[in-house]
Amino acid sequence: MYGRMRILGVVLAVMGLGFLAGGAYAFIKTQEGVASLAALSAAQNVRLSYNEEGQLVDRGETAGAQAIMALLRDDWKYPVNAAELDPNDPVVNTASEYMYQMATVTYHTLHGVQTVVLPEDVTAADGTVYAAGTYEFPVEGRYWSAFNRANPIEAKAREQAWTGTAHALIAELGVGTATATALQLGLGIAGIFAGIGFFALISGFGLVWVTRAATAEERAPKLALQPRAIPA
Repeated sequence: MYGRMRILGVVLAVMGLGFLAGGAYAFIKTQEGVASLAALSAAQNVRLSYNEEGQLVDRGETAGAQAIMALLRDDWKYPVNAAELDPNDPVVNTASEYMYQMATVTYHTLHGVQTVVLPEDVTAADGTVYAAGTYEFPVEGRYWSAFNRANPIEAKAREQAWTGTAHALIAELGVGTATATALQLGLGIAGIFAGIGFFALISGFGLVWVTRAATAEERAPKLALQPRAIPA
């Protein structure tokens, strides 16, 4: 029985080494990704704005930053990690910072006012005539799909508000968020592999140690007690 337990211990130890190796590989590759993302973020040099008290500001006002954060937390339901918003490191390089910057671009797009110029009268499909002229059209929280394209004023305002640049910035920031989140998951997986490997390694060595100790104890010479005659 002890021989089988010793074999099991060796197998567990080998498996533990394998998991530790897998955890080390995952950690190394994740760190490579972290370094690459940090280099890209440093090259882009996109920074969040903070005041002297370390509070986020937008265009110099904390109220604007609070509105952007409300969009991010309340409307988009994103779990912002306050620890990732560091006024001492304002470069956008963490998941929460990427998402906040994305919310900033989106917020200003949603709350802008577009000046639409119709050079000539336009007749819509329903027969409504829109006279030539200049119109101030507030976006009022409309996303790309929320505009009425049958209305030539709204159709033009949509193109002016949701430009290719706005879409590109949001897409790029979304990639940054996904990359940063994936790297965090990679670190978690590396930690899980290392934990399993450490547990299996200790268990395997423990079984080998116990079986050796038990075998040595069985092989040790034992003193046999001899009965002594009691004198009459």
